[in-house]
Amino acid sequence: MAEVILMPRLSDTMTEGVIAAWHKKVGDSVKKGDLLAEIETDKATMELESYQEGTLLHIGAQNGGKLQVNDLLAIIGKQGEDVSALVAQHSGGAAAPAAEPAAKETKAAESKPAEAAPAASSSIDVSKLEEVVLMPRLSDTMTEGVIAAWTKNVGDAVKKGDILAEIETDKATMELESYKNGTLLYQGAKAGEKIAVNDLLAIIGEQGKINVDEIVAAVKGGGAAPAAAQEKAAAPAAQSSAPAATAAPAQSQQVVNEGRIIASPLAKKLAEEKGVDLKYVKGSGDNGRIVKADVDTYTPSAQPAASASSASAVVSSAPAGQISFDEVPVSQMRKTIARRLSESLFTAPHFYLTMAIDMDAAVAARARINETSKVKISFNDMVLKATAVALKQHSKVNSSWLGDKIRINHHVNIGVAVAVEEGLLVPVVRFADTKSFSQIAVEVKDYAQKAKDKKLQPADWEGSTFTISNLGMFGIDQFTAIINPPDACILAVGGISQEPVVKNGQIVPGNVMKVTLSCDHRVVDGATGSAFLQTLKSLLEEPLRMLI
Repeated sequence: MAEVILMPRLSDTMTEGVIAAWHKKVGDSVKKGDLLAEIETDKATMELESYQEGTLLHIGAQNGGKLQVNDLLAIIGKQGEDVSALVAQHSGGAAAPAAEPAAKETKAAESKPAEAAPAASSSIDVSKLEEVVLMPRLSDTMTEGVIAAWTKNVGDAVKKGDILAEIETDKATMELESYKNGTLLYQGAKAGEKIAVNDLLAIIGEQGKINVDEIVAAVKGGGAAPAAAQEKAAAPAAQSSAPAATAAPAQSQQVVNEGRIIASPLAKKLAEEKGVDLKYVKGSGDNGRIVKADVDTYTPSAQPAASASSASAVVSSAPAGQISFDEVPVSQMRKTIARRLSESLFTAPHFYLTMAIDMDAAVAARARINETSKVKISFNDMVLKATAVALKQHSKVNSSWLGDKIRINHHVNIGVAVAVEEGLLVPVVRFADTKSFSQIAVEVKDYAQKAKDKKLQPADWEGSTFTISNLGMFGIDQFTAIINPPDACILAVGGISQEPVVKNGQIVPGNVMKVTLSCDHRVVDGATGSAFLQTLKSLLEEPLRMLI
């Protein structure tokens, strides 16, 4: 009897998988232990082995197709066995025709050539077309993506592994690679536009061998094909007129950026609106990255007279007594920050505990450590290590609220809030209690650079059990932070300032740092949070205790 294979849950956070590649085709014989397919999860691409022998009779999705966990992945049975009932059972009857042999479909098409075109548009199964590229879920919280930039245009040849587009998610701008060879025949949105997860992003295939309008109509319910055709007809006209408008100043300007241009999505969109070619704009961000301010202040070097007029235009654009402002679209990252932190603040009952810590011993210890350490240790590294050690002693603070249960974590994964241009990212230092000062310092610096370069991957920011937000380096003495769900607590760290303190009955100058613990009262009580802060204080006031 045929056996059904469902999409397995290959990671703790996986909700769906993408078929990276099938290693067996329908009709192939399969042995126990044979590699069936490579499944791309939210964290890695993993190999799926067969646990039985037989013939592969049905596959639930083609290469690049997505399946939810527990969806029908494959059916293995005896050669010639009828599996239409199993397909119907696991797909609500909608996919049953897909299990029929291809020969029957060919005969039906040959016998009714006149009816082929209308039938295809109504019965086409887009999820099984290799040519279709849907918007992938590039982070655990992503619901839509913004096309930051297309690196391929319609009509361009595409090879497997080529970068198709840069997608701005709620957490980072990530590069999307093509998983097949062909020609880019369709783009689902222009640069700067949004596409929901699983909506049509692109079509890649052989020119003239597939009906693009038919696929677009099938995806969008049949009403979008004419509009898509109009957009494609209008696009060449717009593209041909744009160079004419900008060609004159561009000829005598100095090219600053050659090859791939690194720019923020906002800068790219603003440049497009102003008709500025970014290859002439010098970036002031990290690694020469072009930011919004660079585009705002850019003036063509070939026209010195124009720069004076543009300066006067800036001055006269906002005369005294006249309201003036700029409006910028909300980025995906900022939307998610707003949604998640609003949910946290308005659903989790926060309370706050503040403590002043004598950092004299920590200041002295850091100076001695950095005399011999190959890696410069920061106070933030010391706070992170002390926090990790304290969390091992106070597991209730190292907990997660899961609605109907509380998860008390025995491992310590500390999220470190990193400010980037578009908002905030929280990469995770895993098993922080087991790492030395040097290991923590290297990892935090690496994450901070990756965050600024937008090279963090989803696995880098998932799985925190506690979060630290440090604004001390910005001159902030004390503040409160909003809990990063599902964590139960977050520690807000202020700067170290010299203040008068009483020691041995005398007032002397001392190095004082204030920390504030934000607690979810559903998980942590006041006494529990206070005990944690007492342990943290004792570790920082006697740093050698962290090494025991």
